[in-house]
Amino acid sequence: MSDHVSWLVELAVKPDGIDNFRALMDEMVESTQAEPGTLIYEWSISDDSTVCHLYERYADSAAAMTHSGTFGEKFAERFLVAATPTRLVVYGSPTDEVIQGLSGFGPVFMAPFGGFAR
Repeated sequence: MSDHVSWLVELAVKPDGIDNFRALMDEMVESTQAEPGTLIYEWSISDDSTVCHLYERYADSAAAMTHSGTFGEKFAERFLVAATPTRLVVYGSPTDEVIQGLSGFGPVFMAPFGGFAR
């Protein structure tokens, strides 16, 4: 198994907030792209722009913590004004530090069971 840590966040986009949410997303994507340990950072939106999925994959727990720190410092306040997290599913074998850092979002942790990552 790999050291990768990933998660899927489901968000309810606040009514009439899609334009601000999109601008924030653009800023977050640009910032996150500079993080060398971020392997995947993809946003998907429903047809009616009310539900957003954010899929993130990190090289390891240290990279996930780097991203979480940047998110907390730069984006968390505006992010939580624009959208409400409704589900967080975490994959891989995150360290206790990552588990603790995500605990406020009520995550479901899925342990590796089989397969491979390239």
